[in-house]
Amino acid sequence: MSVDNPQRIDTSKLDEIIKEYGCDKSNLIAILQKVQEVYKYLPEDAMIYIGTKIEGLSPATVYGVATFYAQFSLEPKGKYEIKVCDGTACHVRGSMPVLNAIKARLNLTDGQMTTHDGMFSLETVSCLGACGLAPVVVINGKVYPQMTSDAIRIVLDTLLKEGR
Repeated sequence: MSVDNPQRIDTSKLDEIIKEYGCDKSNLIAILQKVQEVYKYLPEDAMIYIGTKIEGLSPATVYGVATFYAQFSLEPKGKYEIKVCDGTACHVRGSMPVLNAIKARLNLTDGQMTTHDGMFSLETVSCLGACGLAPVVVINGKVYPQMTSDAIRIVLDTLLKEGR
């Protein structure tokens, strides 16, 4: 594992999480979900710690689970997690201009997916299950249907004002 660790890991918090779910390897996914909720990603030190605290696990096993499931992130996520669908229906109806408008408005360049201030994270997904609303953007679980470049800029401007 070679993930940067910009946050200090509070092992007492990790102990609380492990205790809450039980020190059983069958609860690993639930434990990782809670850790990600707390830190907004899965820090390397947390995965190593969990792998040494739960009997029958190793840090490598924890890392394997964390990298297998798309719901987990090894990189810090922003306060606002933006998901842009690039499935067929959304693509045909203009998701790429929406995606490009988001990148431009948030100054995301060269594969950067989280803003420097940590406020926004951007990812594309293959399907959000809302083809009839295409193109679709989801921000922190809220669905924004039939997005256009102009409409997403208004949404982002609103979030920027709220978040500061």
